[in-house]
Amino acid sequence: MNDSAIPELSGLRRAALVLGGMGVLALLVGAFLSPAQFFHSYLFAYMYWVGFGIGCLGIVMVYHLTGGGWGVAVRRLLEAGAGTLPLMAVLFVPLLFGLHQIYEWTHTETMMADEVLRAKLPYLNIPFFIARAVFYFAAWIALVFFLTRWSREQDRTGDPRLAVNMRKLSGGGIVLLAFTVTFAVFDWVMSLDPHWFSTVFGMLFLGGQALGAMAFVIAVAYLLSRRPEFARVLAPTILNDLGNLLLAFVMIWAYLSFSQLLIIWAGNLPEEIPWYLHRIAGGWNLIAMALAIFYFAVPFLVLLGRRNKRQHHRLATIAVAIIIARLLDLFFLIMPEFYRDRLSVHWLDVAAIAGVGGLWVTMFLWRLGSQPLLPPNDPELAPALARKH
Repeated sequence: MNDSAIPELSGLRRAALVLGGMGVLALLVGAFLSPAQFFHSYLFAYMYWVGFGIGCLGIVMVYHLTGGGWGVAVRRLLEAGAGTLPLMAVLFVPLLFGLHQIYEWTHTETMMADEVLRAKLPYLNIPFFIARAVFYFAAWIALVFFLTRWSREQDRTGDPRLAVNMRKLSGGGIVLLAFTVTFAVFDWVMSLDPHWFSTVFGMLFLGGQALGAMAFVIAVAYLLSRRPEFARVLAPTILNDLGNLLLAFVMIWAYLSFSQLLIIWAGNLPEEIPWYLHRIAGGWNLIAMALAIFYFAVPFLVLLGRRNKRQHHRLATIAVAIIIARLLDLFFLIMPEFYRDRLSVHWLDVAAIAGVGGLWVTMFLWRLGSQPLLPPNDPELAPALARKH
């Protein structure tokens, strides 16, 4: 299938490409005017968009392990989202040119003058940092490659052994993804403050990425629900399952966020507590309150209602709200490391989100338009189509 046959995809793809091009041009200007701010903003935008691809990869592997009508309804969207990870591997390269602008531990004099940082030198060094990043992307892209290859072959042949292959790969792949994402988050985000650490941090990101990815595919499914071949599978019971999953991810994110806060605040250790002190002063507390309300309380209460989950426009509305709140979440996690005394929003933050996001959405829509919206030989498709209520 080509996206030119789907007007909703064709128009969105052109708009995303234009937006991405404008954002990239603005970023190039910003890189010349303010190199440090460019890399700070780029890291923020990169972590936001790569999270959708990682989240989609994780959820599609969950589907292959568990089955269910909910998965066959959004499987193509999840595969398209995961298929953006090769692009994100390329877009990671600019960050390598700004390591000294981003990470304190890349400065030799700083590391050698601090006893705590000297102890972390075998791990926090540039060659090992790059080698780990190569491994992370190699693992993710390998998972995407085989899952996509077998999925397309399943469409063509209907061989039942391919579903078994995808299930087996997903069993180990979920574990591999959890470990690699945890260490990637330690490297790319937690090491912004090399004195601070949290064993919950990796799982917190995993929960947030799954939440953002599920919200994203629900929103895109709503845009495509006018397609007759796609609308057939979006029965109220399927939507209810998707809403329940969204609610579960909201609760997981909230539980992990509160657990990290409670443990660190109760411990009151000098190497841990400053991370939160920077985020409850200088205006950052406003974002913390917004996250508590719009990333947890409102979605939680709305998704408790069965009717809200069974009506696609209501479910899509809360999904869009979560996508926006996810942006605030990443801003809250990353940017206070660069502006510890005050809340600050730079125009390059917006340009980076638009530039990286435009390219990501373009790749997503291209991948989505390259195959049928529903997997014709998925064994879960017929039962899903039979569900009417």
